[in-house]
Amino acid sequence: MKKILIATGIFPPDIGGPATYAKLLADHFGDDVHVMTYTAGLRKIPWPLRQVIFFFRLWRASRDVDVIYSLSPLGTGIAAALLGKPFVVRVAGDRAWEDAVNRGKTQLLLDDFQNLKKRGRKHRLQVWVCLKAKRVVVPSSYLAGIVVGWGIPREKITIVANSADLVVQPLSKEEARKELGLQGNVIISVGRLVPWKGFRMLIKIVPQFLEINPFFRLVIVGDGPDRTLLETMIHNLNLQKKVHLVGKKSHEELIRYLQASEIMILNSGYEGFSHQLLEAMMIGVPVIASNMGGNRELVRQGENGFMVKYNDEFNLVEAVKTLWASPELRTKFTVEGKKTAAQYTPERTVRETKAVLDTI
Repeated sequence: MKKILIATGIFPPDIGGPATYAKLLADHFGDDVHVMTYTAGLRKIPWPLRQVIFFFRLWRASRDVDVIYSLSPLGTGIAAALLGKPFVVRVAGDRAWEDAVNRGKTQLLLDDFQNLKKRGRKHRLQVWVCLKAKRVVVPSSYLAGIVVGWGIPREKITIVANSADLVVQPLSKEEARKELGLQGNVIISVGRLVPWKGFRMLIKIVPQFLEINPFFRLVIVGDGPDRTLLETMIHNLNLQKKVHLVGKKSHEELIRYLQASEIMILNSGYEGFSHQLLEAMMIGVPVIASNMGGNRELVRQGENGFMVKYNDEFNLVEAVKTLWASPELRTKFTVEGKKTAAQYTPERTVRETKAVLDTI
């Protein structure tokens, strides 16, 4: 086994996909891996100085390793590329597009953004890092296509899907709701509160959900820049008792919210490969997902879930109506969803990641 340095922006107790993935690799690789991440103190330092400090820390830590595995093309990826040591980079999304949306510089979805000739400095940096890397790892075929569109050779890209590894305390939906202080039949949606996650549409159509079942309650788990806007929508629509923005939760708390839920909706305009869908399926929550990005690689229409058009009011309402009217269909989605999730094991993720690193 090669000696590996994992460079990651976040690591537990931080919450997020890169942190979970880095911890999984660190646990399985044992003494052959070292993790370098941004400390809490380092994150408070302005970006240029933070990068310089992290570069020198990475340089010291990398002297006795064979390969660096950067979990992002920006930040840790730039530092890895500047060191000149062999490195692999993981691309789990397009940061240039995300930042452009968050800054109000574009309203385009990711696929349309790829067609722009000028996509900014961060896009150029992403491409430069990927070209410098020995290999590029992505979690889905969809993202492989995005990276190919950046001009990266397809033979340089390897798909290593995300996995879900849950330790779940058996609880009925009623017990989970009681523990969380929730009432009614919960429809859950999870994600960062950003425009492309489609939470605005979900809140807008809650009155139509209530026509299907007056006991429906929409629970949104996550935090982000759209929170104030969403709170205003909830107030203006007088939905304070029907919609709950519960904020960012620990992984254990998220599991409890999923256990309390009847349906999960992922109305997202972009997904690379959704941990949330995978975990909902594993726990046994029937899913409704937008027909976007990596969702198409997890959800089989009418077999283990419903696929709907992104932000389509009619599609979303009809999917909820159909699913709620058929307990047999909910049971089918639960059973088939668990079968799907069982294919994406931590052991598979570790094995496929190790195979990539061993080629360097």
